[in-house]
Amino acid sequence: MGLPRLRLPSRNWIIFLSLSGSIASAVLYDKYQTRKVKEKWCNTVSHLAEQTLDTKSMPRRLTIYLAAPPGDGLRSAREHFHEYVKPVLVAGAMDWEVVEGRKEGDVRFKTAERIRRKRKRGGEGQAMPEEEMEKDFAMDIIREKNGTTEYPDIAGDIIIGRHTWKEYVRGLHEGWLGPTDAPAVPEEHLGSEAVATSYDAGHSSLGDAAVKGAAEIIAPHAPSDDASASQVAPLEDVVEPTSTESVSSPEEKKEEDAEKPKRRHPAPYISPIDYLTASSSPSTPEIIGPSTAISFPHLLGIRNTPIRVYRFLTRRYLADSIGREVAAAVLGTSYRSFGSVSISHWEEGMPTREQRTVPEQAQVLAHEEKEWWKTVHRKREEHEEGVWIEDCVVDERLGSRMRAFQLGAEDEDRAKAFGEGRLKPKGGDEEGT
Repeated sequence: MGLPRLRLPSRNWIIFLSLSGSIASAVLYDKYQTRKVKEKWCNTVSHLAEQTLDTKSMPRRLTIYLAAPPGDGLRSAREHFHEYVKPVLVAGAMDWEVVEGRKEGDVRFKTAERIRRKRKRGGEGQAMPEEEMEKDFAMDIIREKNGTTEYPDIAGDIIIGRHTWKEYVRGLHEGWLGPTDAPAVPEEHLGSEAVATSYDAGHSSLGDAAVKGAAEIIAPHAPSDDASASQVAPLEDVVEPTSTESVSSPEEKKEEDAEKPKRRHPAPYISPIDYLTASSSPSTPEIIGPSTAISFPHLLGIRNTPIRVYRFLTRRYLADSIGREVAAAVLGTSYRSFGSVSISHWEEGMPTREQRTVPEQAQVLAHEEKEWWKTVHRKREEHEEGVWIEDCVVDERLGSRMRAFQLGAEDEDRAKAFGEGRLKPKGGDEEGT
C-alpha cells in the first residue's frame, strides 16, 4: 500500500491560506490581549467590592451620560458602554445611573433639568405646591423619613463621546447659570387677524373689482332717479371676478401651526452669549463632578473601511485607554482641575493661523468631530438643536469648579503589577517574576 505522497499545495491555495491565517491570527491575538487588558483594570478596582456599606447611607453612585452618535442610533453607544465601561464598573461593585439621549439635545435638557430639580429642592425659584412637591420628590421624602443619608463624598460623572460631552457642558451651564423656572414667553402678535379684516395696499380685493366694473357698465345707461332698483342687475351677475386674495381664517392658521414640527424639548433657559451677565446659583457646589470623558470612535462610510479594519484589529489599545479612565472614576481617589490649552485658529481673511488659548473643557475629545458624518454639519431647522456644531463655551465661574478624574501613582503601580502578573487579584501578595 505505502504512504501517500506529500506535496505542497498550489499557488492559489498558498495565497488563500496565508491571507486567511494572517487575518485569523490578528483577530485572535487582539481578542486575547483585549481580554487581558480588561482583566487588569477589573482587578485594579476589585478590592472595592469587598468593602462594607452602612445600611443608613446611600452607596456611591456614578452617573453615565451617553447619547446616540452623529449619524447613527443609540444601540452603538450602548454596545460601546457594555463592551468597555460596564466590566470595570461591575468589578468594583459600583452603582450607577444612566442618562441617555436618542436625539441631539436630549442630554443637554436632562442634565439641566436634574440641576434645576436639585435647586428647587433647595428652595430656589417659585414655591411649588405641596402636592406637586410630594409627587416630584417622593423618593427623597421617603429616604428622609427613614433616616437614609446621601453618600457624603464625591460621586462623579462618566461621559461617553465628544457629542455627549458638549451637551453635558451646555447642560451644566444652563442648570447652574440659568433660571430654575422657565422664562416667560412674550405674547406673539399674530397678523392673521389684521389680514382677515383689512387688505394690503396695492392689491385689489374682490369688492373693489366688482364696484369698479359695475361703475363702468352702468355709467353710460344711468337710470332716472325714480327708476326702480330692481332694474339694476346684481353685481355678481355683471362682473366676473378676475383675481382673488386668499385670506386664511383662524382655524386654518391653527391647522398650519399644528402641522409645523415642534421642538423635542423646551428651548434652553439661557443662551451661551448670556453667560457673562447671568448670576450663578448660590447653591453651586465648590466641586462640579468630577468627570471623565470616554473616547467613542465612530467612523462611518465605505471609504473609511481601511481605517475601520485597522481599529477592529487594534481594539486592545482602546480598551486600555478606556479602562484607565473608568478605573480612575471608580476609585475616585485623585482628581485635578481643568486648565487651558493652546489651539491653532484661522478664519477667512486672516493671512496666517494664530494661536489661541481656550479652556481645556472646550477641547476634550475634539479630534472626534473630524470623523462625524457630514450631514451633522448641515444647517439646523428652527425646531432643531445645534449643540453638536456650536462652539463649546465654558464660563470661568463654572470652569474653575469642574474637576477631572485621574489615576494616582499608587493605583498606576498596582495596575501595572496586575498586568505583569506580579500581583494576584485575590491574594494581594507580590510574587517574583
